[in-house]
Amino acid sequence: MSLSSLTALSPLDGRYASKLSTLRPIMSEFGYMHRRVQVEITWFIALSDAGFAEFSPLSEGARSYLHGLVNNFSEADAQAIKDIEKTTNHDVKAVEYWIKSKFEARPELLKAAEFVHFACTSEDINNTSHALQIRAGRDQVILPGLDRVVLKLREMAHQYAAVPMLSRTHGQTASPTTVGKELANVVVRLQGAMDRIANVKLLAKMNGAVGNYNAHLSAWPDFDWESFSKNVVEKHEPQGLGLTFQPYSIQIEPHDYMAELFDGIARANTILIDLSRDIWGYVSVGYFKQRLKAGEIGSSTMPHKVNPIDFENAEGNLGLANALLRHLSEKLPISRWQRDLTDSTVLRNIGVATGYAALAYTSLMTGLNKLELNEERLAEDLDNAWEVLAEPIQTVMRRYGVQGAYEKLKEVTRGKTVRAEDLHQLINSLEIPQADKERLLAMTPASYIGKATELAQRV
Repeated sequence: MSLSSLTALSPLDGRYASKLSTLRPIMSEFGYMHRRVQVEITWFIALSDAGFAEFSPLSEGARSYLHGLVNNFSEADAQAIKDIEKTTNHDVKAVEYWIKSKFEARPELLKAAEFVHFACTSEDINNTSHALQIRAGRDQVILPGLDRVVLKLREMAHQYAAVPMLSRTHGQTASPTTVGKELANVVVRLQGAMDRIANVKLLAKMNGAVGNYNAHLSAWPDFDWESFSKNVVEKHEPQGLGLTFQPYSIQIEPHDYMAELFDGIARANTILIDLSRDIWGYVSVGYFKQRLKAGEIGSSTMPHKVNPIDFENAEGNLGLANALLRHLSEKLPISRWQRDLTDSTVLRNIGVATGYAALAYTSLMTGLNKLELNEERLAEDLDNAWEVLAEPIQTVMRRYGVQGAYEKLKEVTRGKTVRAEDLHQLINSLEIPQADKERLLAMTPASYIGKATELAQRV
């Protein structure tokens, strides 16, 4: 059976493949190979500029050619590396051999071929490549996906800033809010989560087999290899990799930054699970309608149904993403002694974890763009919840020292169907200033929204 969207084991490469075209070149094995080539070439060129008599600075033509290997890296190049790996049974060595094969008919590069992968352990290449992949995935897919959700929610928060809505705490009627304010809450939470994701420093090491520059110093004992490695890691591309230098490691970079980043993405996803469930509930009670899509079917037997499938899809995929992200953050910082390989196969699933997150963000945006507010239903709910005005009435009573204010309102409202006239009768009997009495009489559940409108407009 041939591999296709129908036969793929993962729905990310099957049913949902078209929605992940931006992530695939970054987080696939192709993307991993591409970054390995970038790291090897960057290290090689930097060595030529280190001042070693045995490796003179490369000509501009050679540099341009080498950068071209990175910039023009293709699927055919990746396949050529895979073909070499069939013989080497070692993926990093296959990259090294492929680069050296590109030096044929170029005497300047062929002469310096042994400086490809010089003094490096495989992890010097792998950890830097993963950091480059993660940076691209974060900056080009994850943060933009979250940002689109935030922009949409902010737009809705402003649009519905003054539309009153009955709150429910513990599932019971509670002090009213506005639709916009509830969405503004999510905007602020997501912005905080995005800031934490964006501020994680992506670390990388290039210090040899166990982190001590052993091989480096055996060749040039008096050279400052630590400073050299730091420059390669931290200088802007293409002179360096544009990452943050990790000075202490075993054979592998400790992966603590990855745990921090994946935990940050998972926290953002948890906020979106909360949002998805709330919107699902609001659709269920009729606060939101969903725009119809021609030809779409909600049920194989119930023709009337318009299901909130996009929010259900988002919730499910966010849960899958978080299961993987949390495993990554718990497992990756742990390595037996100076190195074991349990991280290697796990790291290959970063794209799967971020893929489910990216898919969820797309589903969520589709769902949000279908929503239409049902203000009649919102108003109906408020008009049937006069009991929520027990709070302002008893608070004003307490201001003026009316004894047993809370208890009196409890007697009138708790567990009962409360009508406007019941509350007005109580208000008229109170010994409080007339101005406050008139203000309470004028109040309705729809007008009792505090600063909700202002707060919604402020995000």
